[in-house]
Amino acid sequence: MRECVTTLDLLRHGEPVGGRRFRGAVDDPLSPLGWAQMRAAVGDHRPWQVIVSSPLKRCAEFAAELAERHGLPLELAPDLREISFGQWDGRSVAEIEAEQSAALGRFWADPIHHPPPGGESLAAFAARVQRTWAELLARHAGRHLLLICHGGTIRALLCAVLDIPLTRLWRLDVPYAALSRVRVYGTGEAASPLLLFHAGSLG
Repeated sequence: MRECVTTLDLLRHGEPVGGRRFRGAVDDPLSPLGWAQMRAAVGDHRPWQVIVSSPLKRCAEFAAELAERHGLPLELAPDLREISFGQWDGRSVAEIEAEQSAALGRFWADPIHHPPPGGESLAAFAARVQRTWAELLARHAGRHLLLICHGGTIRALLCAVLDIPLTRLWRLDVPYAALSRVRVYGTGEAASPLLLFHAGSLG
């Protein structure tokens, strides 16, 4: 029997309304530029059999458009949502730097032990994201999936794929509308993931 091969494309959302800021649970939609970035990233390609999306608007609205255009099934996965930044949610880095520079510095240096005030722990975030990943691999083994989600979500997944400590999370650059592809050989505990490319596009 041929080895089972599952392909997962990870697509970050485009620019949201309001520009760059800590945006975890804040549910801003895509800006006009964000819509253009997402459409350009995938072009007219449709290699997928299933689209899976975070339920937040900056992901789910484009996912719905793409699924309808290509007649593909769409699943919303709540645990693919971005990490919650607590009191920093919705605020710019410059604002936090001006008011809580020491706390921000600790967060960049060691996000595991120094989460934002009232924010989700990085360990809990990574655990829920990776649980969803494992569930999708089990349920869609042998298929080609598109996961539309967030920068933090993609970083957490790539840390697991590449066996990178979560403390190095911020060393992975994930631009708006960037697409990465992971191929997983085998299933269950014997599964072996391979990163084929990172921060590219299909358009």
